[in-house]
Amino acid sequence: MSGGPQQVLLSTPPYDLIILGATGFTGKYIVREALKFLNPSSSSPLKSLALAGRDHAKLTNALKWAAHPLPSPPIPLLISDITKPQSIRHLCTQTKLILNCVGPFRRYGEPVVAACVETGCDYLDICGEPEFMERMEAKYDGRAVETGSLVVSGCGFDSIPAELGLIFNLRHWVGKSTPSWVEAYVNVECSEGMTYNFGTYESAVLGVANADALVQLRRSRPPRRRPKFTGGAPPKGPLIEHKKEIGLWAVRIPSADSSVVRRTLSTLAQNPQQIKHMNTFWSSVKPARFIVKIGTKSFLEILRCVATGMFIGMFAKNPFGRWLLLTFPSIFTLGLFNKKGPSEDEVNNGSFKMWFVGHGFDDNGNDKEIVTRIMGPEPGYITTSIILIQCAFVLLAKRHVMPKGGVLTPGIVFGPSHLQQQRLQENGISFDVISNHNDDKLEK
Repeated sequence: MSGGPQQVLLSTPPYDLIILGATGFTGKYIVREALKFLNPSSSSPLKSLALAGRDHAKLTNALKWAAHPLPSPPIPLLISDITKPQSIRHLCTQTKLILNCVGPFRRYGEPVVAACVETGCDYLDICGEPEFMERMEAKYDGRAVETGSLVVSGCGFDSIPAELGLIFNLRHWVGKSTPSWVEAYVNVECSEGMTYNFGTYESAVLGVANADALVQLRRSRPPRRRPKFTGGAPPKGPLIEHKKEIGLWAVRIPSADSSVVRRTLSTLAQNPQQIKHMNTFWSSVKPARFIVKIGTKSFLEILRCVATGMFIGMFAKNPFGRWLLLTFPSIFTLGLFNKKGPSEDEVNNGSFKMWFVGHGFDDNGNDKEIVTRIMGPEPGYITTSIILIQCAFVLLAKRHVMPKGGVLTPGIVFGPSHLQQQRLQENGISFDVISNHNDDKLEK
């Protein structure tokens, strides 16, 4: 197939964006967040919106839930089936932007990406699955550049806080000071205890199950140019770390955040033409190695996390083991996950903090540490919804200064934008500098 988006998109698509997968648990929260801004008669960034899915009755109920206590607004409910390529392509011709909430993405995401790329429609999702993201980049990036389709995965809690939080930290290494590595500590809290969504757990299980496929994918692609880091590799340290300065027990985890950040830094090193219009911004970002750790205030809680990781590692690659993990999630996660997910009260009482501890050298070559922090509401549903909707608004408003097209990371697309400084901070997600000296006492 040849030609650009003008051949397949309507000259003026009727909708600013379509939320696909609005009936899912996360999808409903995303609809609720979008409705806060929907106003066709004002300066609102969102003047037209449609919801899409396979079941009209479920879409109706999702809209009713999201609009409560107000009556449901007259939003078009579109029937579309991701198993039917023509159905998804038609959906893409009706909008400037698809927000895809249908996961796991390695099972259901590719038909939507393919349709967006072929029609020139832009695409954002809340994926946290490295194998899917890198496979989409390998398969569709070239065609997306041709058609002018901008495809950006990881526009939720995975991986916007990691990308923008790291950039925020790195931009404070000014003058001749240089970062060497940055450790991110993620802490989720809830006053009533928290049960996490099954979809997140399922993605983790399938991620481990498909780890070999990701390794093969990376080996099959041309080597990426690596950024030039300062200093040596960070010390390995113990399996479980007690970070006294921030009051957390922590363990290092394999994460989508690390994969996405590596791709961003590689793009900056390898494809400067993609971001040449933002050279002034990126010249203030010095690359550093990036490590993600999950942290809790309780030693017993961190042991639960370690045990969950061990169970997934032992059983996920075997079909019967996967069946056990996915059939009895509460048992194999010691209560961290179940198929019902968190209650609405748990979601409303949840919050997160994410510290970025940067290690490097000052102007005179002495050891230096800069600590920054992001804070926000419950991450899986509320923060993810805020982030995805604000990413959509930035893309719609600033599309003319973004890359023409391609399968890119959130950092490349949204890093230079006002997403962090304006959009997220105005909507309850704060970015703060906690310390820029080794001997400063950190604020917990």
